[in-house]
Amino acid sequence: MASDEQMRSLDQIRQEIDAVDADLVRLLSRRTELAIEVGHRKGRDGQPFFTPERERSVFEKLAASNPGPLETTQLQGIFREIISAARAAEQPLKVSYWGPPGTYSHYAAHIIFGGSSTYVPRDSIEECFRAVEQGLVQYGVVPVENSVAGIVPETLDCFPLTNVRICAERYANIHHCIVSLAPEIKAVQRIYSGPQPARQCRKWLATYCPGIEIVDVAPTARAVEHALRDPEGAAIANRLAAELYDIPILEENIEDDPHNRTRFLVVGFNEPAKTGRDKTSLMFNLKNKPGELYRALGALEQHGVNLQMIESRPAARSSFEYIFFCDCIGHIANENMQLAVQDLKSCTLETVILGSYPAAE
Repeated sequence: MASDEQMRSLDQIRQEIDAVDADLVRLLSRRTELAIEVGHRKGRDGQPFFTPERERSVFEKLAASNPGPLETTQLQGIFREIISAARAAEQPLKVSYWGPPGTYSHYAAHIIFGGSSTYVPRDSIEECFRAVEQGLVQYGVVPVENSVAGIVPETLDCFPLTNVRICAERYANIHHCIVSLAPEIKAVQRIYSGPQPARQCRKWLATYCPGIEIVDVAPTARAVEHALRDPEGAAIANRLAAELYDIPILEENIEDDPHNRTRFLVVGFNEPAKTGRDKTSLMFNLKNKPGELYRALGALEQHGVNLQMIESRPAARSSFEYIFFCDCIGHIANENMQLAVQDLKSCTLETVILGSYPAAE
């Protein structure tokens, strides 16, 4: 350990920090200049400005070269904002999400696109899709499944009605709070919540709020707005919503599963290049005959395609017919995936590739 005489003064340390800051500013300015040059090339060639496959490569290099003492997640968080600012210099992005501000979709959009994008709240998941389809925004962020409550059907139901594609995915840890103007939880007479958050906190609510009315209001930020108008009401929400709406938190981390997380999709018109760790999402419908689903899934198995998720939803245009959605490991550029999709098309009425994109960690 250095003696007191050998230790540098606080002013000396701060002078070195100032010098490092000056170097950082110079390097960040140069990085942004290069990003603008990239943007000019992308604009000329008609390439997208959000490239999740490139970001995956950047974050992997950061993880491999990180000497510490910053944790890799901290370093990646810093670079997420650097990339967001540089992307804004290339081409400002507009991103829709299921609003109002303070929802988990809003939170997920921020951790995907950073603080330098423009975020546009929409009143429903369908409107997020429509905003992308109509070119009002470049991308939309929508929830698709939760580790506790399962699939978000509204998202799947939008895909047959649109031509947008899945460009990226992101998992976000979900931590619920009880927020209210009431002085304590015993004074709460009703709780505003969407079906998904309420399901994810079912055991906690049964234990600590038995008999309290659960009023169905979605999304979470809308539930907070109701709680603000009701002195005996509360809402299940996240910390971001509590801070944005300045409403006290009565209880934190009320989710039944501490590992609760939601998968979000980025929808747009990108076609990301393969990274080596990718996912392909498909949508297909079948003839109403015995064994058709077995044959369809056999097309994937025959070519060694790993099926990660499958879900069915009623077809909007036909009674008692269903559309199947599935996620497969691999990129559509892979030979085995191409062969599997070719065989799948031969035994389905219609097969649509919803997107190939980097698989989230």
